[in-house]
Amino acid sequence: MDLSIIGYDPVGAWMKTAGTAEELLSYRNPSGITWINVEGIGNKLDIVKLAENYKIHPLTVEDIMDTEQRPKAEEFDDYIFITFKAVNRNRTSEEGTNIFEQMSLVLMESTVITFQEIPGDSFNGIRKRILNNAGRIRKMGTDYLAYAIMDAIVDDYFLVLDKLGSSIEDFEDRAVDERDDNFIRDLQGVKQSLLHVRRIVWPLRDSLSMILHLESKFIEPELEPFFKDVHDAVIQAAETVESYRELIAGVMEVRLSMMSHRMNSVMKVLTIISTIFIPLTFIVGVYGMNFRFMPEIEMRYAYPIVWGVMILIVAGMLIVFKRRHWM
Repeated sequence: MDLSIIGYDPVGAWMKTAGTAEELLSYRNPSGITWINVEGIGNKLDIVKLAENYKIHPLTVEDIMDTEQRPKAEEFDDYIFITFKAVNRNRTSEEGTNIFEQMSLVLMESTVITFQEIPGDSFNGIRKRILNNAGRIRKMGTDYLAYAIMDAIVDDYFLVLDKLGSSIEDFEDRAVDERDDNFIRDLQGVKQSLLHVRRIVWPLRDSLSMILHLESKFIEPELEPFFKDVHDAVIQAAETVESYRELIAGVMEVRLSMMSHRMNSVMKVLTIISTIFIPLTFIVGVYGMNFRFMPEIEMRYAYPIVWGVMILIVAGMLIVFKRRHWM
């Protein structure tokens, strides 16, 4: 577990790293804003010690440790607790898809604590802005820092959605390729990834909606437009997910239509062949009977005549099928 702490105010900023909670708590920033980031939640003792020092409720600690926790937001006397899913940029699955990790954020009057399930994040831009005094972040409070963190996470959602969108566009081209035997399996994988994103985005939309309606001392009124901007971005992401689901359904319909058309073509050919052979089978069956007295059997040219009749029947049927556009 890696621990880092950033302290800043309008005048200056500093950053320290630590290996244990005791070492981290030795760094103090009594006059400004403090941002503590915990990478990895494997060491529960350090998390509990950190929670005790900042008066974080034991139930909140349980939610922090629960990596399957549904995104939500709760207000306590001393802080606002928000948990959600974030994209881990440093790792991907065996299939090359993005890995989502559990993220928890504790917003206090002068401190923000973030807990990450997996080391590695997309907050380097925020750290640089703090240390280099870029933008307005050093002039604002902890609520603006919380907004910046959530905004960076939501931006990563769109990176994942853009990647899924490109994959869906490829499937639109593959849908008409009859030789693509892996189409259904690959499309199902993209569909599962999209459903996973949907389960992440929709609850976060509700959490942000709740934060917008809070009359909390931890969020200044002038910060409400910023959180509303993140809320609108999450709604846009949710709408994008739904549009992609419709696209996948459309691609699947095209694929099924192509398969149905191919099946109909095969059945038409087989039906034509079967229809042509019906009269031929009848003729061959009649003359294949073992009766002793059959007038045509004794004829000298009976065999070529029968072949001629069968050829004329086949040719006539093909002409009829062609004129009726059955083939």
